[in-house]
Amino acid sequence: MKRKLSVLVPLLVFIMFGIYHSVSAVEDPCRDKGIVVKNLTTIDLWYKKNGGECTIWIHNHIVRIKPKDMAEIFSDMVCKTHYCEANPTYKDLKSLDKNENCGVRILPDCNISDM
Repeated sequence: MKRKLSVLVPLLVFIMFGIYHSVSAVEDPCRDKGIVVKNLTTIDLWYKKNGGECTIWIHNHIVRIKPKDMAEIFSDMVCKTHYCEANPTYKDLKSLDKNENCGVRILPDCNISDM
């Protein structure tokens, strides 16, 4: 009985770890790579990621936002005037990604939709 138990317990732990790992991967397939946000506003914007430098975000280019990133979008080159009333978080962007391809687009007037 002890021999069967000594084989069964590690096997069950291995199976449970596998189930947990596969469920967490299914929950958020974008977690590792992040959400791609494409600037389709017809104008150049600027952004700061995690309090970093003010960086130009050229029209039709992408920015990748990961779960722990804090990104701010601006309409001016000195990063003082926010483009969106409330800066979208990773969670906001993920909720708009209906087809789960890890991509959304930002349109004029800060309208964000699935890509």
